[in-house]
Amino acid sequence: MKPNDLHIKLIGKPLGHSYSKEIHAHLAPYRYSLQELERDELESFFTERDFDGLNVTIPYKEAVIPYLTRLSNTAATIGAVNTVVKEPDGTLTGYNTDYPGFLDLFFSLGIAIKDKKALVLGSGGASKTVVAVLKDLKANPVVISRRGENNYQNLDRHTDAALIVNTTPVGMYPNNGNAPLSLEGFPRLEGVLDLIYNPARTALLLEAEARGIPCKNGLLMLVAQARSAAEHFTKVLIPRKRSGEIEGLLKKQTENIILIGMPGVGKTTLGKALAECLNRPFVDTDALIEKQAGMTIPDILQREGERGFRARESEVLKTVGRGKGQVIATGGGCVTIEENYAHLHQNGRIVFLNAPLCRLATEGRPLSQARTPEALYREREPLYRRFSDVSVALTEDKEKNISLIKEAIL
Repeated sequence: MKPNDLHIKLIGKPLGHSYSKEIHAHLAPYRYSLQELERDELESFFTERDFDGLNVTIPYKEAVIPYLTRLSNTAATIGAVNTVVKEPDGTLTGYNTDYPGFLDLFFSLGIAIKDKKALVLGSGGASKTVVAVLKDLKANPVVISRRGENNYQNLDRHTDAALIVNTTPVGMYPNNGNAPLSLEGFPRLEGVLDLIYNPARTALLLEAEARGIPCKNGLLMLVAQARSAAEHFTKVLIPRKRSGEIEGLLKKQTENIILIGMPGVGKTTLGKALAECLNRPFVDTDALIEKQAGMTIPDILQREGERGFRARESEVLKTVGRGKGQVIATGGGCVTIEENYAHLHQNGRIVFLNAPLCRLATEGRPLSQARTPEALYREREPLYRRFSDVSVALTEDKEKNISLIKEAIL
């Protein structure tokens, strides 16, 4: 059967966060659809066999095995399947393409693991795959589970760990901000991998970044396993470099572009123009705060003080920051609250818009009027630098500024 004639499905639950359809569109011309299934629907689904191939995700990587005719050696050894091919005679073959996917992810971290301890958080199907890869790399994997011999209450046994891999859903959207453990007790840690890719930076990865520890999310693994699955579906080899190329495309398409900077620097004006140019939704967090409060920011400040306003602002940033592919203009003082960094950085690239103080507009900005621009800048400039991924020195030309921002982020 030609690739164009194939119908591939992704089964699992939930699937609302999945990038698989978009990834496979970059890999092959077959039709790819998502089908959420309840566990009691598996038997009828496999009896009907209305597909030419399957990708399988949580929670069915082990549950599908009884419905298959045969397993690849890797799938049989690991005991988990995430790719199923319907053969010309109608029989079903199960593969584990998570294995080469995780292998690619690990190598992208750029650390050596031979003879070193690796903690694998979680004991499900993904954990088994990670353990198999690490054993083949001659590492010493230790599975950490809630009730096993090695658990979250006796982590002090493993302070010599060189690698931590999270295979649990802890910290995954919509439960952003949670982490399975703290990295504080692991002084020999060389790398952290989190198989979650939504948000792009989980609380675990944000802590690793803060500590200067090499880390990566699971997006490359997702793309690499999809590339391997597509090869099984089409019987056509796909260059390995395509995994990195597609990962890069997805990151650019899905990350938020977040504008920070002094009040009056033009974040809203430039943000709207940038969003229109890139065909992305635009969010003005100050406007959103006013809409939710039912009053203007000066009124909020008068009634609740700056502390009350900042609390409202943090809640808005927490919600908005969970979204994807947006251009977000923030309030000038959002950087004064430490927790806002995680809200913004979890899915975003933060751009510091910098301009000479003489060009800043202060009319209608109560906090700017209360202190001179020079005093505000002295206080906030180090915070803007610390929050930002890139800095853009603005000119007086709006179109030039849009071009400068695009050059910095794309």
